[in-house]
This record gives sequence, C-alpha cells and structure tokens, in this order.
Amino acid sequence: MSISSEHKPLGKQVTGSLHTLSPIVELNVGGEMYTTTLSTLKKHPGSKLAEMFTGQPKLRTDSEGRFFIDRPGTYFKYILEYLRSNQVPTQCIQDVYKEALFYDIEPLIKQLEDSPQIFGELVARKQFLARVPNYSENIELMIRIARAEAVASRRSSVIVCVVRTEEDAARCQDALNSLDMDKKSVVKFGPWKAAPSISDLLDCIQMDVEAKGYKISFQPHIAEKGFRFKSHDFFYKFLFTWW
Repeated sequence: MSISSEHKPLGKQVTGSLHTLSPIVELNVGGEMYTTTLSTLKKHPGSKLAEMFTGQPKLRTDSEGRFFIDRPGTYFKYILEYLRSNQVPTQCIQDVYKEALFYDIEPLIKQLEDSPQIFGELVARKQFLARVPNYSENIELMIRIARAEAVASRRSSVIVCVVRTEEDAARCQDALNSLDMDKKSVVKFGPWKAAPSISDLLDCIQMDVEAKGYKISFQPHIAEKGFRFKSHDFFYKFLFTWW
C-alpha cells in the first residue's frame, strides 16, 4: 500500500516527476504554510522559484507532505501576491527585496529597485559608501575595538577620524600625532570624492553599526586644552552601550 502525502517521513525527497503533481501545491516556507498552484509558482520560467518546481524534484517535504523551502516564511506572502496579481509590496520592502533576489524573480527585483527605499540604498547611499576607502573594513575594526574594551564595562568608546579631502587627511595626521592616545585605536574614514558631508558619513556609520545589533551614539571628541587643532573638526567619539 502506498504512503499518502500526509504521512511522508520528515525530510523525505520527493520522487517522480513534478509534471504528475496536482496543480494545487502546499508549501511550508520556514514554518509558514501556503497553498497555491504550480502555474503561479512557475509564472516566471527563468526564476529560481520556477526551477524548484520544474523537471526533476528539487525540494524535500515536511512530515505532512508539504514542499519545504528553508527561507523566511513571513515575506513569502508578498512574493506569492506578486506572482498572483503583479502587486508590488509596499511593506517590508528591504526584506522582500532579499527574498526576490533569492528566488531570482527578475521583474519583481527591477520594480523593487525603483522603489524609494531600495533606490535610495542602492543608488545613493551604497554608491557613496563605495567611494569611501575601506568603509566596511573600518566598521568591523570599530566593532572589534569596542568589544575588546567592553570587559567589565557598561560602555566602551571608539575614536573615529573623519576626513573628506586629501588636505584634511594631512591635517588630521598632524593632529593625530599631537593627540595623547594610542594611534592604533583610532579608526580613520576618508577622504572621498562625493557630495555627502562628514555628518552624512557619521550617520551612515551609526546606521550600519546599529544594523549589526549594537546600540551606539556619537559626539565630537574634544581634546585637551592647548591642543593646536580644533579636534572636533576631525575626531568623533562613538559610544557603544552594552547593557
């Protein structure tokens, strides 16, 4: 006697051709359950999602026989709504965009990239940050320094030097040589050739560190009296709060 789909073992690979399946498909996407049709899932033949349900089976099933996709199920409803009615989501844009990229649904990707949220991130902010030398590496360096100083402390601070021009970079180096601090612990950003200002870059640093789950704030770093440069022209203190 054959085993019904309701009693397939957990994680069993589907056998046979998908062409023999019912046109109605039940899905388990990261624990969220969906019911749709094969034609909806295969609406865009070149997509990764369509390939999952084309030809030889490429998916496992859960204990109830539903096809299992190991992705965040919360956002799949927006993917499915687009496939059903061409409705571009207006909520959770960043997360839906990640899922559209994973499923490789090109028309949805292009429409989401035209949205203000994705356009601003990809075309404006990311293009700016691409012109700031070693930006991503410096973010990771800041985090490593802050974590190293967090032992038995509620807060730890990282001094950041931000320079927009080559001239400022030279002046910053002179200032750094005069500062009474460990120069290796100062993280330098810049210079760059783009319109955004130093305050824009500082906002980006805070945004990207917070996106990694850290609680952070910043303020100008004021050096001791008699310092021959205005240190707040270049130096900022980023404060990590741990508890």
